[in-house]
Amino acid sequence: MRRNIKLTAGIAATAALALGLSACGTSSDPSSSKDTAGAADKPLVVAASPTPHADILNYVRDNLAEKAGLKLEVKEFTDYILPNTATQSGQVDANFFQHKPYLDDFNQKNKTTLVPVVNVHLEPLGLYSKTLTSVKDIKAGQTIAVPNDTTNGGRALQLLAENGLITIKPGVGTNAKLSDITDKKGLDFKELEAATVPRALNDVDAAVINGNYAIEAKLSPAKDALVLEKAEGNPYANFLAVKEGNEKDARVQKLAQLLNSPEVKKYIEDTYKGSIVPAFGAVK
Repeated sequence: MRRNIKLTAGIAATAALALGLSACGTSSDPSSSKDTAGAADKPLVVAASPTPHADILNYVRDNLAEKAGLKLEVKEFTDYILPNTATQSGQVDANFFQHKPYLDDFNQKNKTTLVPVVNVHLEPLGLYSKTLTSVKDIKAGQTIAVPNDTTNGGRALQLLAENGLITIKPGVGTNAKLSDITDKKGLDFKELEAATVPRALNDVDAAVINGNYAIEAKLSPAKDALVLEKAEGNPYANFLAVKEGNEKDARVQKLAQLLNSPEVKKYIEDTYKGSIVPAFGAVK
């Protein structure tokens, strides 16, 4: 039986306000890391997106954690804000849902002090459509949905540019915004929260969707994407993150080792069959 905790929308909304306020006052609290460091017998509480992050953590909890002497509790969040504010405020001990460009942007905008611990996997961003079967079918006058957050939005535009659908200003790369498009080639764009983009597929001609949300929507990135990000040299590996100062927590270190274990590598490869790929190695 799954023992992870799912927050309802109402609870999440209340928690967002409470956590946002508490995060402002705890970012420099030295007691946080001391309390965590001395809590070796307490469960390590990790916030995670449902798929694949919570699934991977649940695998670790159910198959590897007990033997390693780790008590692991998984809390599922369906947005990209609460896991970080909850980690910053100490409501959870760690989180697993994001990549480095997103965390860097979040820290800068929210004055948080979160740091990566270890890379786990890569979720290639892909372009999907309910009506088109090839990127060559995309024509002027059609609409493409893209994520509206800074990092994934730029990443989406870069994917479109690499496949000849638009041109963007030289040098902007994955920091590109809609205003950086120099030639839309007659296309229209609809910006949406990343989690809601899959639901827009019936209303647009194509959509750029994050790998985890594609899988939740029963899409197979490896099979269904018209185009897919290349894994080689990709900076968007998803990792375990904690509040700065908690990296050496013995429980965090145990989880980091388990997430980079041969068993987890095999689980990712067998379960996701190329739609999500292991990305083991220290975050730089």
